[in-house]
Amino acid sequence: MTKNTARSVALDILINILTKNSYSNISLNHSLENAQLSQADQNLATNIVYGTIQHRIFLEYQLKDLIQTKLTEKHLMPLLLMSAYQIIFLDKVPARAVLDEANKLAKSYGSKRSNGYRIVNGVLRSLTRRGVVLPDDENSIEYLSVKESMPQWLVEYFVKEWGRPRAQAMFASFNETAKNSIRVSSLADQEQVFTQLTQLGYEPVKSDLSPSNLILKHGGVIKEDLFKNGDITIQDEAAGLVVQAFDFKGDEQVLDACSAPGGKTVQIAEHLTTGQVTALDIHKNKLNLVKKNAQRMKVADKLKVAAIDARASDSYFSDQRFDKILVDAPCSGLGLMRRKPEIRYTKKPEDLVNLQKIQLAILDHVSQLLNKGGELVYSTCTISRQEDEDVIEKFLMAHPAYSLEKFEVAKLKSDSGMLKILPDEFGSDGFFIAKLKLRG
Repeated sequence: MTKNTARSVALDILINILTKNSYSNISLNHSLENAQLSQADQNLATNIVYGTIQHRIFLEYQLKDLIQTKLTEKHLMPLLLMSAYQIIFLDKVPARAVLDEANKLAKSYGSKRSNGYRIVNGVLRSLTRRGVVLPDDENSIEYLSVKESMPQWLVEYFVKEWGRPRAQAMFASFNETAKNSIRVSSLADQEQVFTQLTQLGYEPVKSDLSPSNLILKHGGVIKEDLFKNGDITIQDEAAGLVVQAFDFKGDEQVLDACSAPGGKTVQIAEHLTTGQVTALDIHKNKLNLVKKNAQRMKVADKLKVAAIDARASDSYFSDQRFDKILVDAPCSGLGLMRRKPEIRYTKKPEDLVNLQKIQLAILDHVSQLLNKGGELVYSTCTISRQEDEDVIEKFLMAHPAYSLEKFEVAKLKSDSGMLKILPDEFGSDGFFIAKLKLRG
């Protein structure tokens, strides 16, 4: 049997994610590029991978009492999890078809002496007979953890911060399918792009959150000339709002302190006429991605790059000042759990504290480089208070010459100078944006 099927591709990806801690989006994109699958099979593989990772805790809970022997082959647990996901969540796929495919994959991936297919067959048949189970106490942290597939510490954190009903709404939103969101370049004709995407069958819909974004019915747009020619780029709706917090004239010198892979760098460059954006990243190879993005989006002439740690930026640019600075800070990524579901399993409470130290250090150093009267925008793709509001509060206490500045992005207004977009509000990534000004 050939392994080049939707389910075999999904299994390969899940083995990498579950045994090698690979990133789901990177593994998926790489595998789909190399597998010759129809669009329908690509969609199925994508659904299986993301669904299995999103619901992993729930699926493990369903299987734990049914697995009576030690699983010695690395493909068995990923295969059981993805098969359980299909049986429970994919209504249009008959259970008998899932079992049949699972048995074939168990035989194909197992060794000659393996009895893995018997284990797979037995466990999955038991699951179909027994059905779904949940912890008894519906008010417990464990119940919510299993039901929504969130580690218990995250359940406790979200409930403490937002209350149980809002936490549950956010958890449910994280387990939805991520939108196919694109941003149309401000240098392109928006209506013409919309028409072309419609003709190509993507059925675009204008975003409720960002006027520059469109939501497509399905993926695959990176293969189109619209993408290759730089008329569109892949970007979440909330992420597209960050750069809009600046008030551009066009002639500014801008510093993007944490730029890779360059989505916001390119967006800044689109607003510049005679100005320039300098992109920093600690990894030189990541700056190559920034340059490639800028070339594709036709703004390479507005870009400079420097492979340095933002925490050393004030030494590197000792004789230069900037009119605007973006700090899209490294963070826990808790706002991305719909798009990158494995994040929920890899982060720990101490990460929020450790990352705050890095975020404050970056702000402390880059803030020395802003011209008086200049703007500094701080953003994260997390929603934790420690990495968002607490960072801004501590920064302002240490830098009294800075103050928060009210701003508007699309239809959202922030009178406080801080804006948090939660994932259940618009179905976007969770994001935080703060705008600061250095008093003259």
